[in-house]
Amino acid sequence: MDHYIDIRLRPDPDFAPAMLMGALYNKLHRALFDLESDDIGVSFPMHKHGVRARSLGEHLRLHGTQARLKQLMSDAWLTGMRDHVSVSEVLAVPDHAKQINVSRRQFNTGSPSRAKRYAKRHNITEEEAKQLYAKVADKRIELPFMMINSRSTQQRFSLFIEHNKPTDTALGGAFNHYGLSPQATVPWF
Repeated sequence: MDHYIDIRLRPDPDFAPAMLMGALYNKLHRALFDLESDDIGVSFPMHKHGVRARSLGEHLRLHGTQARLKQLMSDAWLTGMRDHVSVSEVLAVPDHAKQINVSRRQFNTGSPSRAKRYAKRHNITEEEAKQLYAKVADKRIELPFMMINSRSTQQRFSLFIEHNKPTDTALGGAFNHYGLSPQATVPWF
């Protein structure tokens, strides 16, 4: 991960930043899926977490090798978004950069279908499962998220994104088609 591209949302009075970031990220997911990419990571340098302030911000950073990022950008995946974003050139990562893991975080939010499956697996009534899940659902999730349309399953879901603590050590590994990894790091600066 020696290079990066910054994509920043332009202010637009007609669209909320969260809506534009969601559209941008959905397009990126489709492009990574179509490229069968496992070597491009993402980060959100302006993200905020907290029940009231959670946001991925207005800045998406793509991480990878110079050749792979150029390959991604040669595709027309930004069609329809060009008026809403400014895109940097492929740039070298600064020497002082730390490393950070950016990953998906899943929560048991107590949906009826989840409670139903739990009841079936544990041989309890659906009502008992709903009561168990109600305690979990009451927890306030502080991580930022966006609504995603999965390219592989065609399902729509909330993708919660967690930026772990920055470190000095880079960890290798594969990235999924959302640019996220359970262990691999990307440069953080």
